[in-house]
Amino acid sequence: MNPMRPLLPWAAIAALLLFGASVWGFGAALPGYSQTLHPVSLLGATGVRHALAFNLLAYVLPGLVAALVAIDLRARLPAGAGWWSRLGTQLLLLSALGMIAMGLLPLDPQDLESASSRLHGTAWMGWLIAFAGGSAALAIGLLSTRIAVRLAWVSGVAALALLVAAFVFPAWVGTGIAQRLALAVWFGWFACAARRTSLAARA
Repeated sequence: MNPMRPLLPWAAIAALLLFGASVWGFGAALPGYSQTLHPVSLLGATGVRHALAFNLLAYVLPGLVAALVAIDLRARLPAGAGWWSRLGTQLLLLSALGMIAMGLLPLDPQDLESASSRLHGTAWMGWLIAFAGGSAALAIGLLSTRIAVRLAWVSGVAALALLVAAFVFPAWVGTGIAQRLALAVWFGWFACAARRTSLAARA
């Protein structure tokens, strides 16, 4: 058994709270910043005050926790979990690494076509696609083998919710709110997955 497993649910909740507090706190300290209009990544952009601290607290540390959850979930899959489930956990790990990469590759608000801005955008898209694909693949695998059925349904709903929040909601509620909804789905799924201390049939 992974000795860190009992701590992962608390770590996942702490990562969610740390992210939320960082976005709220650093946003309040940045003049003119709007939580409903501006993207989260602006708080960690090149040239913004305290950007390094924000990127560490909001992206890198939560991403590391998510990576640990994905690795632990992969280790907890039963031998008969199937190819889809294993592919899903690998993609979920890539999504966690994408979160870390967004903190290490900050946006350049003065030049959105710069190499750093393009790399940040690539990390964001990789984060999104890897999670949507990973949670969907995990749902397919778990449902097909009747293992952790509730987690399977949560994963399927999370995949759809993230895509809707990222690609549909911006036209209705604006980019700032839509991005925060997508991030809430992501953090919520990892917190839920971390609570699953076992993966049993029909669980």
